Amino acid sequence: MKNQTSIPQKQIDILVEAAQKALTKAYAPYSQFQVGAAVLTKQGQIFTGCNVENVSYGLSICAERNAIAAAVAIEGGDTIEVVAIAIANNRQILCSPCGACRQVIQELGQKATVIFQDRAGWQATSIENLLPQGFSF
Repeated sequence: MKNQTSIPQKQIDILVEAAQKALTKAYAPYSQFQVGAAVLTKQGQIFTGCNVENVSYGLSICAERNAIAAAVAIEGGDTIEVVAIAIANNRQILCSPCGACRQVIQELGQKATVIFQDRAGWQATSIENLLPQGFSF
């Protein structure tokens, strides 16, 4: 694991395990590509989400945004700060967040750690590395 962040390895392992568990709940009848995500908030809670596909692909939702939406719905939008997010997939292949997910992660976690599988295995890096100069107000 390449860990370029201050998140302890034990916390990363917990998040990866939660993301792997979440991917088993994915609804992916078209791609068969199940993705799970686990979000750690500043308050110390972990929220999970999975991808939910739709026959009209534009209506599908990624696991990362699903997990963040769960955190906002349960913990409250005004108090949410994403500290870290782990993303896992059923094929164990390169799977970093898409552009839309990167923007949502950055919106609620400007210093967030993003944990995902890259070509060399698992990587932990900052959202700033994945989305330099992300859109903000």
